[in-house]
Amino acid sequence: MLRFQLTVRSFLVFSILLAPSALSTALAQESASGGSHSNSSAQATVTSGPPPAPAQNATPAKLADFEWLEGRWRGEWGPRVAEQVWLAPKANLMVGVFRLTEGDKPLVIELLTIVQKNDGINFYLRHFTTALVPWEKSDATVLNLASADGKKIEFENPANGTPKRSALIRIDADTYISRSEIVPQKGDAQVIEITYHRQPSSGQASGGNGGRQKKP
Repeated sequence: MLRFQLTVRSFLVFSILLAPSALSTALAQESASGGSHSNSSAQATVTSGPPPAPAQNATPAKLADFEWLEGRWRGEWGPRVAEQVWLAPKANLMVGVFRLTEGDKPLVIELLTIVQKNDGINFYLRHFTTALVPWEKSDATVLNLASADGKKIEFENPANGTPKRSALIRIDADTYISRSEIVPQKGDAQVIEITYHRQPSSGQASGGNGGRQKKP
């Protein structure tokens, strides 16, 4: 259970999220993800080795740059199904919910927030059981905005390496990759990449754009 909990923390939807969402250490080698959007399939990769250097000369993002996350997203993590729902930015805040299941068995619930502050943007995440008992014994995991451009937004964890970095890489209006770099105190660094696809909103039929108007 401990190994599984540590791995989920690195899962960004965020996901982040996030994206992974979406969703931190030792079970990373088990993580494989795909999303289902119409008839599309997604792939996930886990690689070992030193993490790449963060992007240079990137323009800091604003909360409005995350507006495209609003809606429902789905990814597959081996036999597990990862789902994210994000609310639109409001009052300098975006709120996301993550659910991981395997068959009929719920595995974890995650609460995610992206917060615009005077000194930048922070990404918070915390995991819960179905009875809303938090996994983390300390405060929520916090990642700070490190860099951003039109396609990629990257966060860094100043406290530890689980994960050390998490990125959202936007492919198109309905597809993004959640990338997490895990740097444990012992052992090799790992990279987890999970592709998510937008899902139709509740009550809408599946369509070519996921039942939701695309945003540029």
